[in-house]
Amino acid sequence: MSAAANVVAEVEDLRVEVGGRAVVDGVRLRVRAGRVTALVGASGSGKTTTGLALLGAYPPGARVLGTVTVADGLVGHVPQHPAAVLNPARRAGALLTDIARTQVRHLPRRERPRAAEARVVDALSRAQLDDPTELLRRYPHQLSGGQQQRFVLAQALLLGARVVVADEPTTGQDALTKRRIVAELESVVRQGIGVLLLSHDLDVVRRLAHEVVVLKDGRVVEAGPVEQVVTAPRHPWTRELFAPGEEDGTGATGPTGTNGRPAPDAESVPAPASAAPLLEVRNLTAHHHGSHTTSRPRSAGRRTVDVLRDVSLHVRPGRRVAVVGRSGSGKTTLGRCLAGLHRTYEGEVRLDGVPLPRSLRDRTPAQLAAVQYVFQDAQASFDEHRTVLAQLARTAVRLRGAAPADAAREAAALLAEVGLGEQHADSRPGRLSGGELQRAALARALLARPRVLVCDEITSGLDAVTRRGILAVLDRLLREQPDLALVWITHDLTTAARADHILVLDAGDTVEQGPARRVLAAPGHPFTAALVAASRGEREFAAGGLP
Repeated sequence: MSAAANVVAEVEDLRVEVGGRAVVDGVRLRVRAGRVTALVGASGSGKTTTGLALLGAYPPGARVLGTVTVADGLVGHVPQHPAAVLNPARRAGALLTDIARTQVRHLPRRERPRAAEARVVDALSRAQLDDPTELLRRYPHQLSGGQQQRFVLAQALLLGARVVVADEPTTGQDALTKRRIVAELESVVRQGIGVLLLSHDLDVVRRLAHEVVVLKDGRVVEAGPVEQVVTAPRHPWTRELFAPGEEDGTGATGPTGTNGRPAPDAESVPAPASAAPLLEVRNLTAHHHGSHTTSRPRSAGRRTVDVLRDVSLHVRPGRRVAVVGRSGSGKTTLGRCLAGLHRTYEGEVRLDGVPLPRSLRDRTPAQLAAVQYVFQDAQASFDEHRTVLAQLARTAVRLRGAAPADAAREAAALLAEVGLGEQHADSRPGRLSGGELQRAALARALLARPRVLVCDEITSGLDAVTRRGILAVLDRLLREQPDLALVWITHDLTTAARADHILVLDAGDTVEQGPARRVLAAPGHPFTAALVAASRGEREFAAGGLP
């Protein structure tokens, strides 16, 4: 079979203009059967626009030039924001069941329900979802970001697509789950399916990709076999993108701290004796109800699912606390409880020793401003019909009483600090990439001048260069605002190593917590040890280069 016959998708001279501005310009790439083509670049470089072109999906009002050819068959899509394609009013398993029913119509009627169920369970298992029977009954909002992502991957696998566009498939996944997702994508490739991988995770690109296409500002600046692009990049941007650093564990920052020095923790750099906990979690047990989450008591007779059990935590001023664990372990639920976004729990969340109302609707503006939450799925947290600048400025007006003109100026300055310019500020959220929206969400939270900033996987969807910049902004804030505390929800132990204190969750239980240096260097629980070993394996793979 000729090389041309193996091509299952091809993009030739693609140019997409939105509002007179070229989002992508002159992009060329091929996806071959049983091969992975990786598209990498900074947030906003045009990766998602190019990937969606394979599905024939373009931004509203876009002017499209060039050709996109896809071989006969379906194109599967795993989006960066999976919640956007899951119906919030239907249980997560409903669409999978609908798909499976169309595939078993040839069977006798009495055999169809069992055959359809078997197909759904198999697809979920192949997407690395544990206990799929339980998860099928949940609504999308009752799933973690990682679980939502794997549900969408299961849809693509169930459809039997010949081409899969995987947009950040490992974003927000812990090291153990990431390994399984990579193994599943490798299995998909072995079945002859072509994969277009859009990713900021350069370790995954090194592991999976056969060809790499590098984008900058919507243009291809370099393309070629992965070995060539990674080990001998020709373009300065490619060299910067793949430069060793804290993201892959080969550079300045790792579990022992910055530049090889031990990371500060709650024991090695103790807080002043007078520093009482700023935020305190006492014996928190959180749950989802069998249908949409409400605040009705458990005694009402409704079926509940515990997602956190008896979690306690102290967060002191000037400290960074990392909450780590697998996808679905309860990390995001804990963060949402702190911010008043998840109200079905027992126990207490205290600020300055005073219990906070469980629901944000019952919190005062000062309490709302004090605890700010930056969402993992930033897109879902923005109003699609108003500009980014207007939404950010409203935070300062509503929570701090700032004058509208002052709020707008401050919002623009903060956007610039996280690398977003006037063209982003004056756009509606749909015009920004996932990484750009993530940075805008961080700027919005900072406009409230919080005392506790809860960051839910806010760097997982960013390229290496932008990630370093965001981490630098947060480092500076902690230096300049000694009363600020940071709660960092992350799957990435290299990022967690920057913290003072680590809380490890597994299936809703606290399995370990303590100073970051001790937890990472000498984990006391088998689950923590497994996470550390998996993370170390990723870093050793990156440091050792390609096999």
